[in-house]
Amino acid sequence: MSVVLRPARALDAGQTGEILHLFNSGADWMPKLHSQAETIAFCGAMIDRGWVTVAERDGRVIGFLARDGIEICSLYLRPDQTGQAVGRRLLDSAKSASDTLQLWVFQANTGARRFYARERFTESGRSDGTRNDENLPDIQMIWRKETTA
Repeated sequence: MSVVLRPARALDAGQTGEILHLFNSGADWMPKLHSQAETIAFCGAMIDRGWVTVAERDGRVIGFLARDGIEICSLYLRPDQTGQAVGRRLLDSAKSASDTLQLWVFQANTGARRFYARERFTESGRSDGTRNDENLPDIQMIWRKETTA
């Protein structure tokens, strides 16, 4: 079946939290700071704020994007859903709602860095990690809608 994008509902916190927890657990460079229950609660808080769009296939959440204004806070997919344009669809949806988007990506997350570069995000700053909970160096990236003359 096809992928449907929709605003997240409170009951999606479990599935979005599982997706984020799977990423955190699977990245060997990521410090393990939060339990799955804490991660689900974090996703629930983003959903309660109205930030989250989910990608759903056959009634199952397979990815999500959290956006606060122009700031993309999270974009994660189930590991078996990468490479299928689901992340691009979520990002395109965010792009359609804004002329500018920005985000922070960990320097160690080379896959995400390549993805955002393909999606026309450019580096606009770097941090030594003191600004994030994980204390990992990261890169700020920005996307601006192209204007036609």
